[in-house]
Amino acid sequence: MTLTPLIVIISILVAIVIIFSTNTAESKPLFTAEMAGISKDKTVFSSTLSPSPPIKEGNTGSSSPSCITYTPSTRTITVSCTSVSMTEIYNKLQDNSVLNKQSSPQGGSSYIWFLNANLIIAKGATLHIDSTDTKWLKISSKVTRGAGSAKIAPAYIIDVHGSLKIDSAKITSWDPTTNYYAITNGSRTGDITHPGAPRPSIVVENNATGTTDITNSEIAYLGYEQGKHKGGSGLSYYYGGDGSIIRNNDIHHVYFGLYTFGVGHMIIENNIIRNSGHYGLDPHTGTHDMVIRNNKVFNNNGSGIICSLNCYNVLIENNKVHNNAGEGLDFSRNMYNSLARNNIIYNEPKGIIVSQSHNNMIYNNSISNSGDGINVGYGSTRNKIYNNTIMNSISDALLVNKGSSENTFSSNKIVSATPQGLKIVRDATSTSNVFSNNQLVNSAASTKK
Repeated sequence: MTLTPLIVIISILVAIVIIFSTNTAESKPLFTAEMAGISKDKTVFSSTLSPSPPIKEGNTGSSSPSCITYTPSTRTITVSCTSVSMTEIYNKLQDNSVLNKQSSPQGGSSYIWFLNANLIIAKGATLHIDSTDTKWLKISSKVTRGAGSAKIAPAYIIDVHGSLKIDSAKITSWDPTTNYYAITNGSRTGDITHPGAPRPSIVVENNATGTTDITNSEIAYLGYEQGKHKGGSGLSYYYGGDGSIIRNNDIHHVYFGLYTFGVGHMIIENNIIRNSGHYGLDPHTGTHDMVIRNNKVFNNNGSGIICSLNCYNVLIENNKVHNNAGEGLDFSRNMYNSLARNNIIYNEPKGIIVSQSHNNMIYNNSISNSGDGINVGYGSTRNKIYNNTIMNSISDALLVNKGSSENTFSSNKIVSATPQGLKIVRDATSTSNVFSNNQLVNSAASTKK
């Protein structure tokens, strides 16, 4: 057999193999959405919008795109990354209608972001909002609803099931129609509520897997009156975020400066809490082992600091509390085993009120120019009130009423230029209270020449 026919046969076989290999490669892509970790029921960006060009600066190097997803029907970003930044979320979404990066006011790599969606931090995940890439996070107060969208809540939220770290950043609502902070006019008086215009909130959820720490930041214009027990406080921790720290912040024009529910071991210190729509600080319902110290709390539309409903082991010290619409400090509805000391309180309807609360210690406080200095009422028992200075009370310096018993009042200094401001009043329903070594100083008499 000659070599020529054999060479022809081999050439034909090689050609067939090349053709078959080419067709196979074209019929199966080398990189699929499933391989990238992108779920079929969640899209990375809306298919109706053109993605923005990618940015390169500020990316901290996360290479796991599957841990950032976006669901258009509910306008919800979900992050499940161990650690993630705003820049990484922006790089992944590539959709300015959801998260838009605006220029930095000082240049550099710290940006203003405009968020037009909900943002969920999943269990085990941590979102960092800090000066590394964030100067200001604006959250839209106008919820975008498209055709075919699922029901969306009236306001966006940052919903924390994992951990959130805010440092040296500003977070506020933003109304794109007025190009200003969102303003709400809701209100609450007792059980009567008047709903206000919706505004976004930061909410730490039950059993969140980490802390939500807020330091050196400005938190403002969040939350609204949604109706009693319906949320919308603005900055709230619901049985989640134990051990969180809120330190060195300016928190203002938030509906509740802070609301906690069943949270323990938080530290709230060195903050300015002002111009809240209702309470300034409101640890609530089983909040415990909390430290509230060195804060300035003023111009809020309710009590400055109120702990209410089964709160215990709360330390309130070295705060300056004044010019609030409600009481300066309020121990309310079975607050117990707690302590208020070394606080300066003035220009309040009542300086300190203890209501239905027991076994607390209140000492070394200065209370001036308020309605009642200290009022212990509504069946409160076994509280110790001592070494306080109460000056120029408008009503009574010390008032014990409405069935309160077994409380002790000792070594308090009461100063006033009026007889009313020197009064220690006990009503007939309050028995077995002990008063000892309290000093009354008539400042009018002492200043006469």
